[in-house]
Amino acid sequence: MKIKSRTKKMQTTYPVKIQAMRSQGKPPRFYVSFPLALAAAIGLEAGETVQWELLDRGELHLVRLATPPAATRRRAAKPQS
Repeated sequence: MKIKSRTKKMQTTYPVKIQAMRSQGKPPRFYVSFPLALAAAIGLEAGETVQWELLDRGELHLVRLATPPAATRRRAAKPQS
């Protein structure tokens, strides 16, 4: 008999679309939105400075320049397989 787990798996991928802002006489600017659930999971705050790290043409890493200490001492429960 298999017992169903009551814990929900955390979503690990968040597809987003790149937005382009075009103003007359200026080159286009590109914007990437940051999913709220992901921001909450890592404690990202509005106004924080981050930078992109280019690994290759298919992979970028977002790096936080100053990571604040965790707001809690408890760790999230690991999903059961």
